[in-house]
Amino acid sequence: MSVPTRRRCDRGRPVGAAPMNPSAVVPPLTVHAPAQHTPLGYLVIEGPIGVGKTTLATQLATRWSMQTLLERAADNPFLERFYHDNARYALPAQLDFLLQRETQMRAIADARQRGTPLAADFLPQKDELFARLTLPDDEFTLYRALAARVPLARPAPDLVIYLQASPETLFARIQKRAIAMETHITDAYLRALCDAYSEFFYHYDDAPLLSVNTDHLDLAGSDADLDLLVKHIGSMRGRKAVWVKGTAR
Repeated sequence: MSVPTRRRCDRGRPVGAAPMNPSAVVPPLTVHAPAQHTPLGYLVIEGPIGVGKTTLATQLATRWSMQTLLERAADNPFLERFYHDNARYALPAQLDFLLQRETQMRAIADARQRGTPLAADFLPQKDELFARLTLPDDEFTLYRALAARVPLARPAPDLVIYLQASPETLFARIQKRAIAMETHITDAYLRALCDAYSEFFYHYDDAPLLSVNTDHLDLAGSDADLDLLVKHIGSMRGRKAVWVKGTAR
């Protein structure tokens, strides 16, 4: 799969998916067993494909007695075809994700209104990031015009955790989990994706941001690594922080 180069700024890969029936787009919020409680009302885990967003969102929700709202990329009927032929299927894939957002944003707003702590594995603002990377100019203009007609309230998270990894690490993780539609993802695509995410979060200032390099972290398999991350979350001061395992930052 070739990667468009006309737009390198804010985009990586479409996220989350939505069939035409909004009620089928987002599953009920998942309730996790009571554990430690967190002062975070709305937590977002973000980063490129294969970096571990869903795993970490679920782990922290379980630890902190939060509900989860997870993207369902596999529900997007255009996504697998996008990986085969991005030029042809980027726009319908993006529009399908846009339909999902409306239902997801309602779920977030409802949780906030009830005071229910929520952990999500996506940030809705990244949709435009993906659109910029994958769509030619005319289709991007059309996408933005259509997106402007969809009323989406985007509440700011209390914290965004941006998970980073090198393209080589991401490629190895994607191969290991062996999801069929992801077998067509190329190294070039992952590099463009990482560049887009880096650019996006360099300018991001809508919420407190903790950037975490995961090249040498095993958040899925190591309780010690997860405990270290939780410690850094608790000790974060200011609106932006960076953590690389083995450093004090």
